Amino acid sequence: MDLDVLNMFVIAGGTLAIPILAFVASFLLWPSALIRIYYWYWRRALGMQVRYASYDDYQFCYSYRGRPGYRPSILMLHGFSAHKDMWLSIVKFLPKNLHLVCVDMPGHEGTTRSALDDYSISGQAKRIHQFVECIKLNRRPFHLVGTSMGGNVAGVYAAQYPEDICSLTLICPAGLPSTTDSKFIKQLRELQESKSIDRIPLIPSTPEEMADMLKLCSYVRFKVPQQILQGLVDVRIPHNDFYRKLFLEIVDEKSRHSLHENMSKIKAPTQVIWGKQDQVLDVSGASVLAGAIPDCHVYILENCGHSVVVERPRKTANLILEFLALLHSMDNNKKQA
Repeated sequence: MDLDVLNMFVIAGGTLAIPILAFVASFLLWPSALIRIYYWYWRRALGMQVRYASYDDYQFCYSYRGRPGYRPSILMLHGFSAHKDMWLSIVKFLPKNLHLVCVDMPGHEGTTRSALDDYSISGQAKRIHQFVECIKLNRRPFHLVGTSMGGNVAGVYAAQYPEDICSLTLICPAGLPSTTDSKFIKQLRELQESKSIDRIPLIPSTPEEMADMLKLCSYVRFKVPQQILQGLVDVRIPHNDFYRKLFLEIVDEKSRHSLHENMSKIKAPTQVIWGKQDQVLDVSGASVLAGAIPDCHVYILENCGHSVVVERPRKTANLILEFLALLHSMDNNKKQA
């Protein structure tokens, strides 16, 4: 073989080997870095751009796609210990001409974390209102979506700032009393009785605890490699003290049933989506909301747990779009009548 050709193959092989070796090394040694790269890649692929907004000395981090148009903008509020990128699985199935905004909740990811901040549900709703005013999202009424803790905040927001929103989607929202204790609530009671409340199931600190949390939150059983479990834990551990403080704040009497206390004040058309096999927040909460909120549309998803956004992203996106289309049709009919 010609020496130049041989050299070309050696160089080409070396060029390919470097990224492959880097990937393998990252997977084995720095899985948390791969997770960050994964989110960066999907934001880029889906056209989501990250921006910051300031309210006095407080900073909000958010991602967005599209511009406000004739259809309502959509603001998405994530759950406890998550971040704005958890919505990417749903963003994938939403039209690119919709104006979408996903914000990091107070104290999470790129949004300011302060020991002096009020992390109660009403306190978080006030912060989200400040964010909405910062980016002038409420120039026109928008559609608000929230899941779990974010669903609690979204419901309280809809009750406290009714002029801001035109419609509401609550996905497995917290903040409701339940006639049936979920597996998670039973675990919490056992931990309280044994005085081991530091071992909160939603705040894992080992790969094994992370695997248990994924099983608790999902009906679908995801096969997650040990290295990725370790990476997920590594990303969370620096924030676990904050998560414990936040968790105790939102289960305190002031916040525990915030949505229940405010649901009668919600006047916007409301959509409730819940996984039938939710082990964190019992699905019976859906009927509680349906009985209290006028014009409430309830959708129970079979073979689905608490992590509706991850387990059934296409179905959830379609339900939101169908709900918005229905409201648009009803609005047109009223105008023509």
